[in-house]
Amino acid sequence: MSADNSIIWIQNFIDNRFSPPRDGAYIDSYDPSTGKVIVKVPDSSEDDVNDAVKAAMTAFQTWSVTPVERRAQLMLRIADLIESRLEAFAEAESRDQGKPLWLARTVEIPRAVLNFRSFATSASHHVNISTHQEVMGALNYTVRHAAGVAVLISPWNLPLYLLTFKIAPAIAFGNTVVCKPSEMTSLTAWMLCQVLIDAGVPSGVVNMVFGTGPKAGSALVGHPDTRLISFTGSTATAEKIRSMSAPFCKKISLELGGKNAAVIFGDADLEKAIPATVRSSFLNQGEICLCTSRIFVHNSIFHDFLAKFCAETEKFTVGDPADSTTKVGALISREHLAKVKAYIKLAKDEGCTLASNGDLQLPDRNKEGYFLSPVVVTNVSDSSRLMKEEIFGPVTCVVPFEREDEVVERVNDVPYGLCATLWSQDVNRVHRIAHKIQVGTVWVNSWLVRDLHMPFGGVKASGVGREGINDSAEFYTETKVISIDTK
Repeated sequence: MSADNSIIWIQNFIDNRFSPPRDGAYIDSYDPSTGKVIVKVPDSSEDDVNDAVKAAMTAFQTWSVTPVERRAQLMLRIADLIESRLEAFAEAESRDQGKPLWLARTVEIPRAVLNFRSFATSASHHVNISTHQEVMGALNYTVRHAAGVAVLISPWNLPLYLLTFKIAPAIAFGNTVVCKPSEMTSLTAWMLCQVLIDAGVPSGVVNMVFGTGPKAGSALVGHPDTRLISFTGSTATAEKIRSMSAPFCKKISLELGGKNAAVIFGDADLEKAIPATVRSSFLNQGEICLCTSRIFVHNSIFHDFLAKFCAETEKFTVGDPADSTTKVGALISREHLAKVKAYIKLAKDEGCTLASNGDLQLPDRNKEGYFLSPVVVTNVSDSSRLMKEEIFGPVTCVVPFEREDEVVERVNDVPYGLCATLWSQDVNRVHRIAHKIQVGTVWVNSWLVRDLHMPFGGVKASGVGREGINDSAEFYTETKVISIDTK
C-alpha cells in the first residue's frame, strides 16, 4: 500500500480490506534480475489465517447461493479490468519473477484474463445429469453445490497465471477462497486484490494471506474450516499437505513437478522439432513444470540433431528481462541459482559433456542478478540424478536411443509423469507410444498447446487430480443425487 525508496510494502487482503500482518513481520522479496529487494511481503501468522478463513466462511453463506449469472458477470468484469491494466501487470510480473517482459505481456497475463472468461462462461452453461427409471418408477437428477472455503496455494514460476487458474473455477462454482501466493512472487496477486474491489466482488469471497509455507501455508492446510486444497508446487511440500489434511478428509488437488521427455524419431521434421524443443527446454529459464529436461534422439539422427540443437540454443540469449531481445531472464533466487549450478557441477564430476552459450554479457544493472546460460548435457547415464530429478532451470540432457520399446521404458523410468512430446511423421507410431507413456499429457509434433477444456495434471509423483473446465467443476463442487418416486 505504500512505497519507501522504491520498495513496495504489500498487505494482506482480508474481507475486502488491506491490512498489515498482525505481528508486523515482513519478508524481503527480490528482483531476480538485480538481486535487490523490491517488495516487503507480510510474514503472516496463524492469526492472519484465522481472520481470512472467518471472512471466507461468512461470505460463503451468500456467495454460494448467488445466481451463477451474477457470479459470471463479476468474473467477466475482473477479466476486463486485468486486460485494461495488462502492461502494469506484465511489468510487475517480469520484475518480480525475472521472466522476460515480452513473455509476461504476450502469454501469462492474457492467460489470466482467459481463465476468468473461460470459467465464467462455462459455469453459466453447466448441465446436470438426470435419468428416468420407468420400471422402478423413479426420476433421478443431480445438483451441484459449492464445496466450501478453498485453500489455493500457488507457485512462483507463473504467479498470476496459475493463481487465477485456481481462483476462477473456485469462485465460479460458488466457493469462497483464501489464497497464499508464493512469498517470492506476491506482487501481481496483491495487484489483483485492487481489481477485485474495483470489479465489485463482495467482501470475503477472495482473501489473500501472504507469507511462507511453514507458517501461513501450514495454518491454512490444517485449519478445520477449510474444505478443499488446491496446490501447485513441489512434490516434497505436497507430501506434507497430504499428511496434514488427511485427518479432516479434505478434497485435495496437487499439481506437482515433472521430469519431462521429448522423443525425436528418425523421421521427425527437424526444422520444426529443434526450435520447439529448445523452447520447451529453456522458456521461462526452464522454470515451468512442463519444460523438457530429457531429450531422447534416435541414433540415426543423433549427431545431426545435437549440432543443430546447440546452434539453436545459442540464439536463446540471456539478459535483462526488460530487453525485447532477451529469451532467458533471471532465475527466481540466489538459492535456486545455486541449486541449478550444483547439478551442472554434478554433470562435470560425472564426466558428462556440457555445451553452453558461454560467459554472460550483462548490463551493469544486472551484474548481481541470478542469471545462467542454457546448458546442454550429453554423455549422461539414465541412472544419473540429472536424468531422474527435477532441476527446474535452463539445463537439459540429450541422449540417443535405438528401439521403440527401449525408449518407452527409459521415458517411464522416473518418479514423475507430467508430460511428454513425441516428434514423428508416423501416425500409427505416435498413437501407439502415446498410450504407453506414463504421463498426463502427450504432445505430438508440438509443445505447450493448452486447451482449458482438456484435463491438466500428472501421474505418479507429478500429482493428484486434474484441472480444467470439466475437472475443476468436479473438484470445486459436491454432487447430490435427488431421487423422486413417480409411481
